[in-house]
This record gives sequence, structure tokens and C-alpha cells, in this order.
Amino acid sequence: MSITSRFTEAISKANRIVISTHVHPDADGIGSEIALCMALRQIGKQAHCVNEEPLLERYRYLDPQSVVFGLSDWKKRPAEIIDLLIVVDTNSLSRVGSGVEKFGASARNVIFVDHHPCPREVAAIHCIDTNVSATGELAGTLIEAMGAKFTPQIALALYTSILIDTSSFRYPTVSANTHRLIAKLMDSGVEPPQAYNLINGTKKPSFVRLLGQVLGSVETSKDESIAWIAMTDDQLDEYGVDIEDTHGFINHLLILDNIKVACMFRQIGTHVKISFRSADATVDVGVIAQALGGGGHDHSAATIQEGRLIEILPATIAKISLMLKKD
Repeated sequence: MSITSRFTEAISKANRIVISTHVHPDADGIGSEIALCMALRQIGKQAHCVNEEPLLERYRYLDPQSVVFGLSDWKKRPAEIIDLLIVVDTNSLSRVGSGVEKFGASARNVIFVDHHPCPREVAAIHCIDTNVSATGELAGTLIEAMGAKFTPQIALALYTSILIDTSSFRYPTVSANTHRLIAKLMDSGVEPPQAYNLINGTKKPSFVRLLGQVLGSVETSKDESIAWIAMTDDQLDEYGVDIEDTHGFINHLLILDNIKVACMFRQIGTHVKISFRSADATVDVGVIAQALGGGGHDHSAATIQEGRLIEILPATIAKISLMLKKD
């Protein structure tokens, strides 16, 4: 059974549908869930989005119909049986947050809509396509399959999810099919300059100063195949910058000569989050992240290590150097 057939069969048997995404959601998870929710309502389903936490203010413009609830607000509504729980941009219930996971356990059926790598057995019974550029791209295909139309609101949510998850269409997973969908979204009313500015926003001089400080501290391995930057929560507080605005810092390293792996380290309390990007088609940073306890795509991945930045950073670079050795 194809992914689209599996999806349309699942929604045909459901009326009350809840959509959720992973904790600390990005634009791909948020845009995908909102677009799917509006499309399901368009075809007559009782659909809502329920996340562990309410939408951050920066994403509220993507939800003009107010379809997204934080779990605490959702619980204030009369209890009802959920026919179908759709989880987007992850293929693990444990990633939606303990509250939503517990709430979702009562749903009659659960289906994942995702593009991240997963066991073959999971992919076989869910809507998972690791070849698409973003969950938003897959969501767009499913929306067409269910017979819904791309309204300007749905189109903006999908375009934004793909724009952000592909780092403005620069990742190798971007395909001709990606751009065919983008063309349809533009035909439906999306204006790329406006969409870009809405999600990225205007920045204060302090943002540029932080970016300059972080990029000014870039270091590389001796052969320049690995480059890395680092930051702390103290820096974010000092410059008054939202962590959501720093995710793209790592992509500046991809223009370096000889670069194969770019890394960004950030101390978060007692843990260090490490983001990886691949600048070489022969290097799979998803495998590197998995070896370090995380995961992700071959070109973009991450992990979290417990400890201090001063210890985690050199140890991680040493391990990556060993992984890149050919002999």
C-alpha cells in the first residue's frame, strides 16, 4: 500500500482527528500540522492540533484559524474520544512530550507523517518518506491526495515548513518534486519574499553582534575538514537573542574550503546540544550523530551530551576526526 493510500484510508475511517508534533517544534512540524489540520477541516473533519506547549508568538501568524492548542488549554474542553492521532515530523510518540503521549494513548488509531529515518517496520505501517525534503513536502502531497485545495493559508504554512527545513532550498534532499510543489504553493498565493521575512523576521543590531562574535570564534581541524562554533546561554542573555534565531548560524560554515562536517555546540544547563551539517555528499552526519547518541538526516543531524562544553567539544571533535579517517 502506498503512503498516500495508507493516509487516505486512515482519515476515511476517522472524524475526530488530533494532530501533534514533537516538543520544541520547528517550522516544519508546526507548518505541517497546521496545514494538515486546515485541509482536514476543509473536507469536513473535526480536526485540531494539540501540542505539549502553546505556540510561540513567532509562529502564531501561521495559525490564523487558531487550530493549535497547548495541552493545558485543550484539557479545559469537554473530553471526547479521538478517532485518529496524526503525529508529524517525528516517528516516535516519546518525542511529543509526556502529556500529549499520555493523552494520545486513548486515540483509536495513530499514524506518523514524517521524513526522518526510522526502522523499516515502522515505515511499513505509517506515512514516512525519507526521500522528501521536509515533512511539509510530504504533507502537501497528502493534502492533494485527500482532495483538499491549497488555500493561501495552507500554502503559506507548507512553504514555510519547507523553506526552513531545507535551509532555503540548499540541502541535497531538495528535488524537482520539491520545486513542483513550491510552484503550486506560489500559484495559491505565497509570495517568497514575504514568506521569508515573516518567518525570519527583522533583527536587532544585537543579533548581528552575536552572530559576529560566534562566527569570529570559528575553529577548524588541522586539515580543515571539520569546522565548529560554540555558544552559551549566557551569550544569548547578554545579547538578548532568542535561541530560535540562532539555528541557522551553523549553515555559515558550509561555505568554507575543504569542509566536510560543520558543528555547532551550545551549552544548555548541564547538557550540550551539538548540531551537525554535512558539506560533502560522501559524509553522513546522521550516522555520526547516531554514534554519539543522537540522530537525523545524512546532511543535518544533532545530539545532546551531558557535561560541560569545555570537555564535550574537544572530545566530540576527536571522535568525528576518527570517523572521517579512511583507513
